[in-house]
Amino acid sequence: MLTDLEAALTELSAGVEKWPAVSLEQRAALLHQVAVAASTTAPDWVAAACRAKQLDSSSSLVGEEWLSGPYPVAMNAATLSHTLSSLASGSAPITPGELGAGPGGRTTVDIFPASIWDRLLLSGFSAKVWMQPGVTPADVLDRAGLAQLDPTRSGGISVVLGAGNITSIAVLDTLYEVVAHNRAVILKLNPVMAEMLPSAVRVLNPLIQAGMVRVVTGGTDVGRALVEHESVTHVHITGSAQSHDAIVFGRGDKGDARRASGKPLLTKTISSELGGVSPTIVVPGRWSKRDLRFQAEHAATQRLHNGGYNCIASQVLVVPAEWDQKDAFLAALRAEIDGAPSRPAYYPGSDSRMAEARSTHASAESRANGRLLLPGLTPGSGAAVFRTEYFSPVLAVVEVPGSGTDYLRAAASFANEQLVGTLGANVIVHPRRRKALGADFESFLESLRFGTIGVNAWTAVGYLTAAAPWGGFPGATLTDVESGIGVVHNALLLDDTERTVVDGPFRPFPRSVLTGQPTITPKPAWFVRNRTAARTAELLVRFVAAPGWRKLPRLFASALRG
Repeated sequence: MLTDLEAALTELSAGVEKWPAVSLEQRAALLHQVAVAASTTAPDWVAAACRAKQLDSSSSLVGEEWLSGPYPVAMNAATLSHTLSSLASGSAPITPGELGAGPGGRTTVDIFPASIWDRLLLSGFSAKVWMQPGVTPADVLDRAGLAQLDPTRSGGISVVLGAGNITSIAVLDTLYEVVAHNRAVILKLNPVMAEMLPSAVRVLNPLIQAGMVRVVTGGTDVGRALVEHESVTHVHITGSAQSHDAIVFGRGDKGDARRASGKPLLTKTISSELGGVSPTIVVPGRWSKRDLRFQAEHAATQRLHNGGYNCIASQVLVVPAEWDQKDAFLAALRAEIDGAPSRPAYYPGSDSRMAEARSTHASAESRANGRLLLPGLTPGSGAAVFRTEYFSPVLAVVEVPGSGTDYLRAAASFANEQLVGTLGANVIVHPRRRKALGADFESFLESLRFGTIGVNAWTAVGYLTAAAPWGGFPGATLTDVESGIGVVHNALLLDDTERTVVDGPFRPFPRSVLTGQPTITPKPAWFVRNRTAARTAELLVRFVAAPGWRKLPRLFASALRG
């Protein structure tokens, strides 16, 4: 194996030396080829993902693998290709008309919807990137492009340590290293994802042929050899803060001492996308019974998608202690958790993490199919679930006192100060309630220190949106890494981003028209109890591969039956 790694790194060293001579037009063409490969490889990709996750190929949950695997890779690669084509023509990948003003004088960038197809397929959803304070519209236009603004400058060789949960992560991280930083990449797949090797190689083959990517498998010994190799200049990891610290400072008492003293063992640069404890904050209002059921399914999905093995899974549900519909909502939540399809606990260590959560929380409720609910918690209780990412189907319910803006401030303070990590936060609010709160609601959003915020939309929609930067809130350091350093995805190659804010419809079609949101989106295909999720997601991937009006009726019909 070590001989193979040496050969791969030697090939990448040659590839990265030749990369400056590859024109932007040629790079755009390579990314277009990756997008096409993601679509054509999709059936085999999904089949391999099902084997890795022990998922029955007839389950509706197979839809998760279509949507979280080939779909975001195809969309991201196509958008990167468009970005490089724009830069090659001397234009920025965004236009002045897409820029706006946000809270605190921030510059914002409208990134979704970007086409008529976006408006039809995800009707009612939108996304903005908030730039860091002080970044002007001119700065955004001038800096968009990152390393491709100086394509002859080499970034060296990066090792990407792939994730073991969502199959698109490793490929997306590889694309970003190549395009955003001009780095050649040796991608090591997580052992859990060994089944994905053939698909990853097929999708990345255009960049493999260009000498910029190699894909390997192996355990921690292979990862350690790559991180320590003299040819490697950068490390990117998707995983946990503990894994990050082990790479940067080492393990055991000596590693702890290095971290405490701020003296890293790692001498190379490192970027990271890490997890944390993500909240879903419910803003009180008057909801119908169907609203309660729909939003309960929404909240359950945010925890149970992919079996709970998501860095962006919601682990803490924040509800108003004095909300007169609290009990009805929690009853609906229990019903949705119990009714969600069962699936194998494929991710290593899940059972022990579940047992730990059960033993350390007196209120723990064992629900159907091995899930765990931790109700009745309060801010300031110091519950372990606030500081431990269980990476399994564990959901806590925290009751926060107050009403109106007092509740919003208390909920934001709890999320910011008592929950570990800054990757994402979700907010559920009735549109009429949001309108009544006005500027106070916008101030509430501004106060949340998370890299992606979803309003009536799970933050995973930000993950799926090709142009959205994905990562923790700015400010993390090696010794306090939170949810990671840097961003990925970001297919418009924006510089100095702060967060992405995604908005979605409070109700699905046709009830959405009653809240002044005339969306035609039915129950989203990523909802865990969507009955046609697998077929709808497959049709969606096939659509983005070759969009056309004639494909829409069948796609919409499947979606409506969900």
